[in-house]
Amino acid sequence: MSFYSHLQDAWQRQGSLLTVGLDPDLARLPAELRDEPDAILRFCREIVDLTAPYAAAFKPQIAYFAALRAEGQLEALCTYIREQHPHLALVLDAKRGDIGATATQYAREAFERYQAHAVTVNPYMGFDSIAPYLQWRDRGVFVLCRTSNPGGSDLQFLEVEGDPLYLRVAELAAGPWQRGAPAGQLGLVVGATYPDELARVRARVGDDVPVLVPGIGAQGGDVAASVKAGRNAAGDGLLINSSRAILYAPGDDWRAAAAEAARATRDAIEAARREV
Repeated sequence: MSFYSHLQDAWQRQGSLLTVGLDPDLARLPAELRDEPDAILRFCREIVDLTAPYAAAFKPQIAYFAALRAEGQLEALCTYIREQHPHLALVLDAKRGDIGATATQYAREAFERYQAHAVTVNPYMGFDSIAPYLQWRDRGVFVLCRTSNPGGSDLQFLEVEGDPLYLRVAELAAGPWQRGAPAGQLGLVVGATYPDELARVRARVGDDVPVLVPGIGAQGGDVAASVKAGRNAAGDGLLINSSRAILYAPGDDWRAAAAEAARATRDAIEAARREV
């Protein structure tokens, strides 16, 4: 199964475009888990099981694990997701960006060690930094395009042949960088905090490029605006990510709060899809 076919199956099976970001902060974990040696794994594994009914994908952010020397727990978590929720997509948020043999090792890390269905990459070094990932024909690659942080405008809005740079990146990912890759293998990252730019990206790349949309929840991106701007003709094409707003949802019972936050976010996304 191609990566894009896997995504389409997840969207249809789950009736959801929600991606749950897994960004475990040791200081914010429930008190009952904080002192356990495998606290990160236990917390994330529970979040996965609690939110899986409402999600199409999970997106662990590697830095939150690596900073705590918890790559082994991340590896175990990825294995758990693949085995217990195989119909959902697993996107490793790594934002790697290097060339040649080094990029190949990063690809092996993402696709062989962590067994991710997809990975995020930085295109600043050009196609040389992306090509090694495309050798895994059944996996996806999300290229940073218009990121959700304000500082992204420093470079992404620079004009290139009459277009802002982020649109040039979108065109390359949808065109020459595909180079015979399966449809939908290359996707884009466009922040929910910039719905106008998201709409321009979708108009430029067409329906068959999946877009990972971070920035709702804690970063303040608007769900309805993101769905309207980024959905394709089939009404999907998006992985809309929420991390902290679900992981650390307020409430006396953290498990119930996380599940309810995921459900409510899924429902808001679906309501927006029906209105478009």
